[in-house]
Formats: sequence, C-alpha cells, structure tokens
Amino acid sequence: MCGIVGAIAQRNIVPILIEGLKRLEYRGYDSAGAAVLNQGRLERARRVGRVAEMESQAAAQHLSGNLGIGHTRWATHGGVTEYNAHPIVSCDELAVVHNGIIENHEEQRERLKALGYSFESQTDTEVIAHLIHHYFSQSNDLFDATRRSVRELTGAFAIGVVAQNSPDVICCARMGCPLLIGLGDGENFFASDVSALIKETRRIVYLDEGDVAAVRSDGVTIVDRLGNPVQRAERLSEVSADAIDLGPYQHYMQKEIHEQPRAVSDTLEGIIAAGADPELFGADAAGVFREIDSILILAAGTSYYASLVGKQWLESIARIPCAVELGHEYRYRDSIPNPRQLIVTLSQSGETLDTMEALKRAKELGHDQTLSICNVQESAIPRASKLVFYTRAGAEIGVASTKAFTTQLAALFILALVLAKQRGQLDAAAEQAHLQALRLLPGSVQHALNLEPQIKVWAEHFSAKEHALFLGRGLHYPIALEGALKLKEISYIHAEAYPAGELKHGPLALVDSNMPVVVIAPNDALLEKVKSNMQEVRARGGQLYVFADQDSHFGETEGVHVIRTPRHAGVLSPVIHAVPVQLLAYHAALQKGTDVDKPRNLAKSVTVE
Repeated sequence: MCGIVGAIAQRNIVPILIEGLKRLEYRGYDSAGAAVLNQGRLERARRVGRVAEMESQAAAQHLSGNLGIGHTRWATHGGVTEYNAHPIVSCDELAVVHNGIIENHEEQRERLKALGYSFESQTDTEVIAHLIHHYFSQSNDLFDATRRSVRELTGAFAIGVVAQNSPDVICCARMGCPLLIGLGDGENFFASDVSALIKETRRIVYLDEGDVAAVRSDGVTIVDRLGNPVQRAERLSEVSADAIDLGPYQHYMQKEIHEQPRAVSDTLEGIIAAGADPELFGADAAGVFREIDSILILAAGTSYYASLVGKQWLESIARIPCAVELGHEYRYRDSIPNPRQLIVTLSQSGETLDTMEALKRAKELGHDQTLSICNVQESAIPRASKLVFYTRAGAEIGVASTKAFTTQLAALFILALVLAKQRGQLDAAAEQAHLQALRLLPGSVQHALNLEPQIKVWAEHFSAKEHALFLGRGLHYPIALEGALKLKEISYIHAEAYPAGELKHGPLALVDSNMPVVVIAPNDALLEKVKSNMQEVRARGGQLYVFADQDSHFGETEGVHVIRTPRHAGVLSPVIHAVPVQLLAYHAALQKGTDVDKPRNLAKSVTVE
C-alpha cells in the first residue's frame, strides 16, 4: 500500500526521493509528499494526487536538502486531503512517514492531548510524530526517542523519522510492514520496496520484525525489538532497473501479461531439469513432506484463487487432503490445529499482512511445518517459513496481478507432483508425461496471448456494460473467479463468478440480454455439463462469450461467441485459460479509459488489515 523512501547523503536528495516515490506508485496511493532538512530547517511539500504534482510543488518551493523522507499515502484514517498527506509534522520540528495502522491511536491521541499536543490531521500517524517528539524533547536523541515510542505502539507499521535538531541521522522502524535499508558509498537509504532504491544501490539490508535503525551517511545502527544491537545480513538485490521499466508497452499490466511465457518457463526451470525433487522446496523438504498428512493453504485475493486450483491438483494427483482458507478469516476463527498439517502460504509480495498474520497464528497453534510460495526474495513471509519456493515471475508492478497468478499455479502444480512422487502416487511414466506437459506450457501460454486481436473485439462489447457473469466448473471455476476479479478491479464493471451448475440455484435471475456471460469451457470431463448451463443462459436471452479450446466441438451461433485457446492442455488448462480473461479485463479497461495500472481504491501490496 503506502510507499516510503528516505535518504541521507552529501548531495541534494530530493531527486532521489522523487524517483523513489515514482517507482512506488504501483503500490497504490492517493497523495504524496516529502520532507527534508535544508540548512537546519525542516521543509515539506505535499499534494493530493500523483507524485508528479508533488514534484511540481517541490520544484516551486525550491525544495532541497541532504537528508529527507518521502511517502505515497493510501488513505486509511482520514480522507484524501493535503492535511492528511504525509510527511506528518510535530511542532514544525519533526516529520514522520508511516505505512500501516496504529491500532491504539485513539488511546495515544488522548494521552498526547493531555501533554499539550494539538492535532491537525485525522491520521493515526500524527500520534507517532507527537510521541517521538515528546521523547525527543526529553533526550535530544532521535534514535532513543524512536525506540521508546515504537514500544508503545500497537499495530502494523513501518516508519521513517527526521528531526530539525538531529541533522545527521534518519531513524526508521518496522513491525508488520516491509522496510529495508540500501547501502551506498558515503550515503545510505531506506524504503518499503527495493524498486525505490534500485537506481541508487543494489546493496540491501532487510530489517526484521521489531527492528529500529539509525541511518547515517557513514553507516547504519540497528537494534532488535529488545533493544539489543544486531547485524543484519547485507544482500545483493537481483532486481534490475530494466526489470521495472515499462519498455515498449502502454501499461505495466500489458507488459506483465506478455511476460508470462518467460515467467512460467523460469519458474518451471528447476523441475524440468531435476524432475519431481523435494529439494526444489528446500534442503529439509523431503523430511517435512514425509511427516505431513494434509495441507492447509492460506492466501488472499488472486493468490486465494490460485490456491483453489492447487487444492484440486494436490488432492487428485498427490492424493493428500487439502483445505484453502482466506488468511484474514483463518486468523480470527477457532480452528482445530493439526501438527502434521503442512501450512502453505501464497503471496506475491511476501508482505501481505493478512497472510503473514495467518501464518503467525498457525505457528502459535503448533503448526511447525510451513512452506511459503512467493515472488519476492527475502521478504517477510518466506523468512518466517521453514520451506520456500520462489516463483521467479520477476517484478510485478501493475496492481492487478497477472504473471504472479500463473506462476503461482505453476508452483502449486510442482508441489502436487513432488508430493505425489514421494507418497508413491506418481510412477515414472506419469512423471514423464507431466514433465512433458510442463515443457509445452510456456508455448501454450504464448499461443493464448496470440488471441489478443479477437479478445479486443469482445472488449468493445463489454466496455458499455455495467455487469457480467463468469462461469466455470471443476478446475476452471477458480479461473472464472479470477476473470471476474480482474474485470471489476480495472474496468469497474461489476462482475461475479459462479460454478456453472449453480446458475439455476439463483444467479440465473440476473441473466437478460444486457448481461454478458463469460464461460470457461475447455474440452474436459465437464464440458457437456457446461454446455447444458450455457443453454440455460441462451434460453433467457443472455449473450455468451465462451473461451473454449481447439478440441471443443461446438461453434458460434446467434448469441454465442467463441474464442478457442490452443489444444486442451489437460490438468494444466487453468494456466492457459487465465491468459484470455486477463486480456479481456485489460482491453475492456482500455475501452473505458480507466487507470489500468493504478485502479481506484486499490493497492498492490496489502500491508494493512
């Protein structure tokens, strides 16, 4: 969600802050701001809207300094106004940027009012600024004041702090929200995402939960949640500037849809080379997999829909019971723990708060066998898991997930094969057949991308509609869910998905000539059932838009529009059929003129509850 960047150097750091914030725009935001120390004075520029508007304001103010912090805000507490935009200032002397939510802000607000502080914003962040200012005024030590303050905050947060009377240090802290430090030569940085710093450095230090850091131009000091000095490992980021550049594409979503053949291929590389080897999931995976008797997958959003496909693969191929839960529901319900159950968490960013907190809850209940499937190296969820599989999708900037979804599907299929082999459910011939299907998969994804011209024509029909239904059965019902999610995320067309057999149990009441109905209809065992459901739609005057495949034996008729994906890909068909529903959403949004990469009210990395 919100983005944070900070820098201290012997040069003007305002261009660094602006560039960093622009690279964080993909996370979703509604206002932006920066605060710097300029010749001993704290100066600030804020604007509602895009970073470019704040950049213009900063230029008009001649904002300059060698130490500063920047922020893109996604509103939680308080409306979208300049008063609520970060950085938030206390007494014109200290500024804070904050990602997350302070749960005890009301209690702290009353306490600080009693201490004489007045509040200008509606944000929970202002209590952080005043609390640090309170302690800083006592000790004149910003690092100490920050450490004391965060111990009194409840919730999830990542913060950056600068003070007028502390011109040689920036302080930062994390609890539940991502934050990392970038190391330079005589200059240092911090940010909520490595992409914000990639033009300045690839030397990265990831802060752990509860860490507080003092960032100076000549070094970094870190203490853990108990106040003990610690050293965190320096790592060389694999993210390159080229990977997060738009290149020849109109939008990041378009770029990422077209990167899927390579992303899937890269994710499959290990299993293609080694076969169904447990070590793909870590050195200890064989031992862990021997001990488990069931699987629970925890996820949210698009990752949840990928998990619903994975559940069916795991049960049908590996013959192991599998449940799927939304992380934000699991953590609050009274569940029955099973120490022999493998907890699998899916997250593109590795920082999804709902999923992270669900993992914590599972471990509190005694679940020690944990596996993270994630796209971001060294992010929080993988670091908290015993086993890890990285999907190798590369940087995903568009808010609507595309290549992260298909690579998560690939990872879950690999998990199903590995467990099937270890449990004696996969003989050599079946393993080779599945591996051959995986070798063909990137090419089939590319063939699906070649359907784009036909899908553009469909999108012209959709752009004028207000509602749509998506139908699928079996493995393809989750693809219908994903298609509906994509359409409403970026085009703002209301869309719902149902198992096709559920039509007659209620949703059929919605169908008329103005309701387009998208059907995922590959030539699998349920095709004839799906055809019957399609007839129910046609009998009510509904317009059908059918994604079939080359083996499906039906053609276009009045009110039935058909696009054929490549030949039926068997159990891997959901990966192929994910591509056309992504393209349909993308082109419908183009037709409507919405902001494809930054849909309203949404954020890429959901780091608040």
